[in-house]
Amino acid sequence: MDQVTAVELRAALTMAALRPAARQTLTDLVRPVSSGALADAVRDWAATGSRAGGDDQELAELLAREAASRPWLTEGLRLWRAGLVTVADPLGGADAMNTIGTSARITGPVVQARDITGGIHFHPLRDPTAVSAPAVPRQLPPVPGHFINRHDELATLDRLTATSHDSPVVAVISGPAGMGKTTLARRWLLGRTESYPDGQLYADLRGHSADGPARPGELLTELLRSFGHERIPAELNEQAALWRSVTAKARMALLLDNALSAAQVRPLLPGSPSALTAVTSRNRLTVLGLDGAVFLPLDVLGTTDSVELLTRRVGADRVNREPEAALAMAEACAGLPLAVCVAGARLAARPRQPLAVMARALSGGEDGALNALRVGGESAVRAALQESYRLLGPELASAYRRLSVLPVPVVTPPLAAVVCGTALDEADRELDELAEANLVEDLGPDPRTGLGRYRFHDLLRAHARERAAEEETAEGVEQAVRAAVDFHLSAATAAEALLTPSHRTLRRDYARPPGPPPFTDAAGALTWLDAERTALMAVLRDAARRGWNAAAWQLADALWPLVLRLRPYDLWIEAHEIGLAAARRDEDRDGISRMLTSGGAGLRNVGRYEEAASWFRQALDAAHEELARLHGQGGEADLTVARRAEAQALHGLGQTHRLAGQLDEAHAYFARALTLREDIGYRRGAALTRLGLGDTALAAGRPEEALPHLTRAREELLTEHDPHDAARALAHLGRAHALHDGTRFEYAEHQLLTALAEFDESGSVPWQARVLEMLGQGAEERGDTERAREWYGQSLARYGPLSGPDRGRLEERLRDLP
Repeated sequence: MDQVTAVELRAALTMAALRPAARQTLTDLVRPVSSGALADAVRDWAATGSRAGGDDQELAELLAREAASRPWLTEGLRLWRAGLVTVADPLGGADAMNTIGTSARITGPVVQARDITGGIHFHPLRDPTAVSAPAVPRQLPPVPGHFINRHDELATLDRLTATSHDSPVVAVISGPAGMGKTTLARRWLLGRTESYPDGQLYADLRGHSADGPARPGELLTELLRSFGHERIPAELNEQAALWRSVTAKARMALLLDNALSAAQVRPLLPGSPSALTAVTSRNRLTVLGLDGAVFLPLDVLGTTDSVELLTRRVGADRVNREPEAALAMAEACAGLPLAVCVAGARLAARPRQPLAVMARALSGGEDGALNALRVGGESAVRAALQESYRLLGPELASAYRRLSVLPVPVVTPPLAAVVCGTALDEADRELDELAEANLVEDLGPDPRTGLGRYRFHDLLRAHARERAAEEETAEGVEQAVRAAVDFHLSAATAAEALLTPSHRTLRRDYARPPGPPPFTDAAGALTWLDAERTALMAVLRDAARRGWNAAAWQLADALWPLVLRLRPYDLWIEAHEIGLAAARRDEDRDGISRMLTSGGAGLRNVGRYEEAASWFRQALDAAHEELARLHGQGGEADLTVARRAEAQALHGLGQTHRLAGQLDEAHAYFARALTLREDIGYRRGAALTRLGLGDTALAAGRPEEALPHLTRAREELLTEHDPHDAARALAHLGRAHALHDGTRFEYAEHQLLTALAEFDESGSVPWQARVLEMLGQGAEERGDTERAREWYGQSLARYGPLSGPDRGRLEERLRDLP
């Protein structure tokens, strides 16, 4: 998180002085500080408000110093300050102001010079870690207009939660599928909107999905983004900790829908005593009683309510004309709201059909998977669904069947178009008609991509898959799933070509020629990859399970820009573990090599150095075997490919040993890789290895050795049109100059600031953090501890959500400053 500065805090103190509530909030915030001095100073200030300018400045500096070593205080001050009226930098950067008190203070870009030739250009650095103040999330879907108000149940929920004043409220609403748990929870929470001004959030836990429940990490990522956090930690416990911190003071409501177990729910519970969480589940989840949960087992609707619900769906005139048939339908639906709604939707679409026809169909009974469930009337659901299904035209029925067999939890129109073999607008229409018939749920457009999203209720998916098993051939089902795999593979590959073209070298195998991707530029490609990461992994896992080995490892390979830019390490490692096994089954040498080196990079980046080295050594052995196989019979092109793979493995081993602190071994591997890459004329690869050699020399305390490597690497990477790695070389150059000649610190800082601007332009947050740390090191070596603290604080704010080891190192640097 961002470190707050004394300048920002002084301005905030001035604004807060006129607001008693803001003064009290700050007093409460600093009370836990053990030293007592800060709490006393804030209490004195709060008693009288803003005083002479010097006092506010002293208090602001005291707050900033304390917050630098207390992440929780930094977060609290940031949120406190965000609640005040601030003056934003019109260029979109950090807050900037000119403050004149008893002495003049100027903050922001300043030029002090005698003569200036040419123009002056200020390029303000955006702070990518700053959490913008997003709109208050209101994610709860509206309650259907035909909802039968369960007055008794709503009153029970109010009574069960009324006694909890200083601890979070967790209410578990349980019952069989189709009982109306979600609708009741929505109705309850939406009726309490004013009590939770900080937002109402929704998460589908997919507890009984045929493809498995949603993973807590996926859900936490989406919840954190709802509050404006874009860089999410890789580890689940860090994600949960960040979620608790973000929600620590939020007066919010959260609906956790379709939960499987208490273990799935616990990481998602907010940290605020003012939070209300409603959990819906087919299971009772009694273990959540240890967390203070209250429980409402939901019963079926009474017959009268079922008739009323049907009346709202089909109209009072029809029910009044056939009261006995309406009663028979209500009884056949066994009080299950879903059954009544689906049957009603079928009748609403057939205004001339007598209710008696549906009543007979519901009472007839049929064999099948849904009948076998025998829970709270689910056999009636099957009958109702079957009647609704029979109403569909051939194309719509085919879409219903084919979309149900896909491994993804959510269907978008571009995916539906490919799977159903239709135009995009036709697929959009079919999804809309299925939603109108209550056969899929319309989730609304994705807030990032704008694509529509639809999903099956678990029972609806089960019914649709049953229909697919009966009416589709095995070949037809396989074609539908393979079309989904090819869609995701081709779209991810198109994103790879836009975002990391140097990586886009391996073959792609499609059952059919791929269509255009659902994006047109690099920014859209990264947004799509991010939004569809859950679907991409679901497809990858399913392809591997089905034995589509080439598709599995090729999709893992196509995810490279996602893992490189956004660093979801759990996805990175799992995808390449699956991809490596698939490539080996496929006996594809290039795929095996790529999975080993790309996957090894993920392992290395999370500190699993021994495993990473093992993967790179396997890649090296594979390259040597390939060279031996080609010896005397391979063409020059094949030999070059094998030598390039050998150099890549050596380079990966060098990077792994460098990060592990084994500098002699790193230097040896880099030297071997450089010789190979120069021999085969791989200029960009040679430049990257020179960068590694320079970095290793710096780590060994030999800046004079690093400078020529880094200078040449910078020049060649710019020539090769690789701005990201050229910026890496420049950052190391700045550090090398700082260490080599202590009198050239201004030049070194200039290089580092230039590199920082380049990383800001490319959006590489990890390298922004690295450069800021280098700036802090330089300031500390010059004895400027205040400047060092500021740079380290900014670095920590960027590292914090990404890397536990880096965060720990920066926290230690800050503690060690005098």
